[in-house]
Amino acid sequence: MKEGIHPTYYPDATVICACGNTWKTGSTKQILHTDVCFKCHPFYTGEQRIVDTEGQVDRFYKKLQARQQYIEDVEARETARTSPTRLIVELELGTRATEALAKASITTVGQVLEKLALGESALLAVEGFGRKSLADLKKKLRQFGYQLPEAAEEIVV
Repeated sequence: MKEGIHPTYYPDATVICACGNTWKTGSTKQILHTDVCFKCHPFYTGEQRIVDTEGQVDRFYKKLQARQQYIEDVEARETARTSPTRLIVELELGTRATEALAKASITTVGQVLEKLALGESALLAVEGFGRKSLADLKKKLRQFGYQLPEAAEEIVV
């Protein structure tokens, strides 16, 4: 055995638990501190409690809370995306179609959906708004997640 490379061994080292329990044992350190011992560990005591020595429970709850916040944000964005108060200009239909609808005092998606509920002819009656504009409008509404009324699904020639 080499001389001077081994640590000092303390046969009467003191172990102190967070619960206040102490005992003597042999160790290379004179005083040891522990978080859990045989007097306070849930396995030995039968108590139902969470032993969180490294903050794992807190990290889990933070992740869980972040996930809940993410889900709420996604739902809020989705609701805002399909809002009936969205302006027609935001759909980027084109200048002619947007101006034709503006002349007819139709400026929001909710107003367009009301007209579509009456049928395609209600929108085709708007001056300067034709079949191509109607097809583009329906396509954009579907892209943004809007549900078209059943009357708008029927193609009337």
